[in-house]
Amino acid sequence: MSSLDQLRQLTTVVADTGEIQAIAEFKPTDATTNPSLIFKAASLPEYKHLLTEAIAYGKSKKLGSEAELELILDKLAVNFGCEILKHVPGRVSTEVDARLSFDKTATIAKARQLISLYEEAGISKSRILIKVAATWEGIKAAEELEKEGICCNLTLLFSFAQAVACADAGVTLISPFVGRIFDWYKKAEGVDGYAPADDPGVQSVTRIYNYYKKFDYKTVVMGASFRNTGEITELAGCDLLTVSPALLDELRSSEAAVPAKLNATAAKSMDIEKVEIDEATFRWMLNEDAMSTEKISEGIRNFAADTRKLEALIAEMSK
Repeated sequence: MSSLDQLRQLTTVVADTGEIQAIAEFKPTDATTNPSLIFKAASLPEYKHLLTEAIAYGKSKKLGSEAELELILDKLAVNFGCEILKHVPGRVSTEVDARLSFDKTATIAKARQLISLYEEAGISKSRILIKVAATWEGIKAAEELEKEGICCNLTLLFSFAQAVACADAGVTLISPFVGRIFDWYKKAEGVDGYAPADDPGVQSVTRIYNYYKKFDYKTVVMGASFRNTGEITELAGCDLLTVSPALLDELRSSEAAVPAKLNATAAKSMDIEKVEIDEATFRWMLNEDAMSTEKISEGIRNFAADTRKLEALIAEMSK
């Protein structure tokens, strides 16, 4: 049995890509997208029709240039989501514009708009996760959206403080970024890498998973942003893991044993202290965590930059 098949017996495997061909090949349960993945996929000839259709849709509404561009971006993300859902039995994650990361009201409005576009396309909101950056404002927006029945995936999550705040807010799912944590510590400590069990990203997700299971939080953990298969297999047993096609292929080509590493029952008996977090505590804990502060800001900037690239691509095709 391949390492990928073994992993699937322990964890829900999610494809981290916007490329429909890769999703059809690996047949994951769910799929996740983000502005960077959508930009990469939208630039490929085989997906040009999804962009063309989004542009036509936006122009047909005659909203004026700024509102039209915003609608085209939303429709493009939904078009990719609809195509992806033809190939997965579960859900697809669609991300709110990163430029709204510090605006609770605008984040809520954007999430509702995305759900409305999905429903217009015949897709139930039960098959959608709205991805929101795990800023304080994003977490509070997600808390309200969850009460409306809109399930959220809190992304750009690097710290325990973010994870606790998300669980307290009752969000459906969090996506802690293993590889980006690894990147920061690797550079800061001047090392070539880590053994899987010593990987700071793996240790972060393990701590969050055990905390959630200890205190019976409904929020589930989806490890994300992996740099190697060792990080993935060291988190076998996690609720979900979202993996790039390249690493899925490596796991499929391997027959190395993949034993369970995380266990909800074992977490129940662990000596873990409950943490109370309000806004002031959240902001202070982030301030004291240089890695998380830097990586959240960098992630928001990078996603915003790729959204602007998408806007430029749309402008070029709209001529």
